[in-house]
Amino acid sequence: MATILIAEDYDDNRELLRLLLSSANHQVREAKNGWECLDSARQNPPDLIMVDLSMPGLDGWEVFRELKADSLTAHIPCVAVTAHTDRDRARALQSGFSDFVGKPFRTEELLLAVKRLVSE
Repeated sequence: MATILIAEDYDDNRELLRLLLSSANHQVREAKNGWECLDSARQNPPDLIMVDLSMPGLDGWEVFRELKADSLTAHIPCVAVTAHTDRDRARALQSGFSDFVGKPFRTEELLLAVKRLVSE
């Protein structure tokens, strides 16, 4: 069972991700914004972080840069999550994200991405 941190500002998306991931026997932690994500990841590093790219305040791009710049969190695989799939997919992968999941979520795609990135 992997521990997955979800950084998502929209309650319904966070709940859906939590349900999908917990139904696949993963432990899920949640962050409502980029600052919460950074704090949570630094205090107790998860096995994987799923980051919404377009959060207000500290967006997913900035969160990713901060995570990769910190020796405590640099090793954690990060999955970019966004509704802007055409625009953001190539940019996210070129920036170093481990994978990319578009909204609306497709359960099989989401769980395959997680399975590829976490060793159980």
